[in-house]
Amino acid sequence: MKFLSAGKSDKGVSRLNNEDNFCVDEDLRLFIVADGMGGAAAGEVASRMAVEIIRDHIKRSSAGNEPFVGDYDKSFSDASNRIASGIRLANQAIYEASQSNVKWRGMGTTVAAALLDGSKMSIAHAGDSRIYLIRTSSIIQLTDDHSIVSEQVKSGLLTKEEAEGSEVRNIITRALGSAPSVEVDLDEIDIMDADRVVLCSDGLTTMVPDNVILSTVAASDEPGSACRALIDIANKNGGKDNITVVLVYLFEDGS
Repeated sequence: MKFLSAGKSDKGVSRLNNEDNFCVDEDLRLFIVADGMGGAAAGEVASRMAVEIIRDHIKRSSAGNEPFVGDYDKSFSDASNRIASGIRLANQAIYEASQSNVKWRGMGTTVAAALLDGSKMSIAHAGDSRIYLIRTSSIIQLTDDHSIVSEQVKSGLLTKEEAEGSEVRNIITRALGSAPSVEVDLDEIDIMDADRVVLCSDGLTTMVPDNVILSTVAASDEPGSACRALIDIANKNGGKDNITVVLVYLFEDGS
């Protein structure tokens, strides 16, 4: 499966600094969005560490030069286990860094990552950065938000509409760096010709409804232009947080 890809990040309207980071590595077929937190510059440190450590671990482990971190889940492919291993390694490094430097104390980051392997895509995440699949004029959220309001919606305590207006909607329940270990959600999907994949921080999804994400991505055959268009819409709608978007447009050989 061939692809076109692009990523863009913007600090938004309200924030002074951009604590998001992303990776578009076409050689590794690896795509990551990380949304840092922790005050001052610590969030940017955490998200940058996550992206760099995951990417480097994927590269080394793909060459057979590095062991996996954590348990190997035989229900998933080698590629999925490799990306989960990279996230666990990043979590360890971020946690240890936060404990050793007072300025970084309490820093952390979300992560949403996708790794292409033939006709399959492995996805892994922790936090509320999201991965969407756009297929045949529909948009499907592939990840579950690890947040208080998401858990409240699942338990029936809030409707989706109530969750969108909740004062605690930005409080997440899982992130890299908050503890010595992290639970990584894993999944795999079969990818098809004309699929489009969106990875993004919550600076996009809190400002732009899913149907607008769908129409904007579907309207452009250039992933870089679509990334910029989505960021522009988020900023026009308030731009209350950093905004990061990575897009992957998939197509069969010869199409």
